[in-house]
Amino acid sequence: GIMMELSDVFTFTVPGAQFSPAYRNKFWDGKIRLLNVMTGLIYAGLLGYVEDFCEKRKYEIEYISDFSTEEFSIKEAKEFIARVKPTLEPRDYQLDAFVHAVRERRALLLSPTASGKSFIIYLLVRYYAKRTLIIVPTTSLVSQLASDFADYGFVSDRFVHRIFAGQDKQTDKPITISTWQSIYKMPKEYFKQFDVVIGDEAHLFKAKSLTSILTKLSDCKYRFGFTGTLDGSNTHKLVLEGLFGPVRKVTTTAELIEQNHLSKFMIKCIVLRYQDAERQLVSKMDYQ
Repeated sequence: GIMMELSDVFTFTVPGAQFSPAYRNKFWDGKIRLLNVMTGLIYAGLLGYVEDFCEKRKYEIEYISDFSTEEFSIKEAKEFIARVKPTLEPRDYQLDAFVHAVRERRALLLSPTASGKSFIIYLLVRYYAKRTLIIVPTTSLVSQLASDFADYGFVSDRFVHRIFAGQDKQTDKPITISTWQSIYKMPKEYFKQFDVVIGDEAHLFKAKSLTSILTKLSDCKYRFGFTGTLDGSNTHKLVLEGLFGPVRKVTTTAELIEQNHLSKFMIKCIVLRYQDAERQLVSKMDYQ
């Protein structure tokens, strides 16, 4: 009975599902179920929501896995960065995001364009120094991220393996940067080699192929997603939080402008006023 209650709470109608061929052909009911009733499994990133569910209904929870956080202070983070000696000095919000990610071991970091996501990713990669998989949506981002790491003082050619169309999937290098299209069909055994997974532009991860990649990484202890935007739908947010962990807002575009990290901008609305004769001509053409 509790399982069915939980299933109801974590079942959502997908926005726009009625336009899907699978829905029209009655192969799919247009809903996404985050709890698998057959296996009793739900994404670990949704633990907080399960705890809220149990608290409201006075159900007891028994923990059989370790969900504790790790001790990691700002001071320890600064000492680590001093040892790594990157070419950049981290901004305050980058340092906070790095510390939060290490403490929680799972996180979905909401950080806008030009906030320096790649530098936070670089710090995490250097901190864990384990077999790491970084998934990006486009081939250009594969090269860009490796190039960014080199700019921060890393020997990318030696330690980073790039995967896109036609590239070998296997490597001895500790860090793999790949597009999701290149690896989503790989078997589960392939993903067992990775201890850390990082998803850049994670708002694109709602595709089933990307969800399947993260599901195959069931033994991966450290998971971090980075995104500049969430589309506002509850379904989307919960899927991403389930795959990576609870959302943490790193900074905002307004704050970056205020701190002079981004240029100030002004929007000018230009209103074009037409003569009556021109308007009448346009209306005859049925032009909006």
